[in-house]
Parts: sequence; structure tokens; C-alpha cells
Amino acid sequence: MWILLLSPSDIQTFNLSLMIFFKKLFFPFFLLISIHSYSQQRFFAEKATVSFFSDGVVEDISAANEKVTSIFDAVSGEVAYLMNVKDFQFPNKLMQVHFNEKYMETEKYPKSSFQGKISGFSLTASGKQEVKATGKLTIHGVTQNIDVPGTVEVNGNRLSVKSKFVVKLLDYNIKVPQIVWQNIAQQVEVTIDFVYRPL
Repeated sequence: MWILLLSPSDIQTFNLSLMIFFKKLFFPFFLLISIHSYSQQRFFAEKATVSFFSDGVVEDISAANEKVTSIFDAVSGEVAYLMNVKDFQFPNKLMQVHFNEKYMETEKYPKSSFQGKISGFSLTASGKQEVKATGKLTIHGVTQNIDVPGTVEVNGNRLSVKSKFVVKLLDYNIKVPQIVWQNIAQQVEVTIDFVYRPL
């Protein structure tokens, strides 16, 4: 039988080497778990629709944009979306032309966006959750602070986010020609309907 005698300094060196060995061995594993966990907290909108409705005196106006890009961090609550205003589709194509050229001036202001936070949401809660979105909404080159209600519902690994709120045209310097002023409402009801999947 061999008996190996180690001095205290040798034992300390051995323990340190052992710790370094295990760190190198298991670090990629823990890093993979960390990345996977983080990816499960960030979501990308696989379906995103922003629509609006205006109750006009002569004719109602409605349109929908289904080419919206959005990301959502379920831990921090940070959320953002971006869209091209020209991607709104109208039942009436002439109305679509007027919308882009006379009201939204999409050649000059092509994008609309929102950046803010969703509060009142838990990724581990079940059922539909009443939430609030607070942040900056940019339309027609004008940015305003908004605070709107909404809901978030967890469906498996998908998140369904919905909201409905009113936008006043004057708040975003959207001018309606005097000749049609009485036919077009001065505010529109905006509906948000997003479905997120993990990144």
C-alpha cells in the first residue's frame, strides 16, 4: 500500500486545480442553460396587427396593418413595435391614397412606433391578465406619452397581447382638410392584437 503524504500547500494547490477543472467542465453547460432561460423571457411577434376605426358622419373609416414588428421582454416588461404606415390596408383604395398623401404624409413620415413598458404581468400566472402599457407613441413625426389598458394571456409558450385606445388627430399634428372636416372624426380608435413566441 502506498501512502501519499501532501503538505498543506500541496493540498491547497490540488483543491484549486480541481475547482478550475470543474469550472471548465461545467461552464459551457451552465452557459447553455442561462442562454436558454434568457431566450424564454424574450418574445417576438409572429402575428401582429394594428388597426383603427373612425366613426365618420358620412362614412366610417377603417384600416389594418398586419406587417408590424414587435419584441417583448417578459421579465423587464419592455415592449416595442415598429411599422410602415403605408402598410395599412383600406377597403376603399381611394381612401388609402388620401390617407397616405393628405393626412399621414407617409413620404415624409413613413414610420410609426411605440416603445415602453407593460406592467401588471406575470409569466407564471394563468388566464387573462389586465395590464397597462406606458410609453412613447410616435405618429406623423410626433411623439406623445401614452398610458393605455390592455390584456396579456399566456397560451403554452405563446403570449397574446391586446389593447384598445383612442388617438386624437390634433395630438399628432394630423390635419384634416376643411372641405372634409365635418365628415371625418377628430379621433380614431386603435386596436392592438399581437401574438408573441419565444425568441
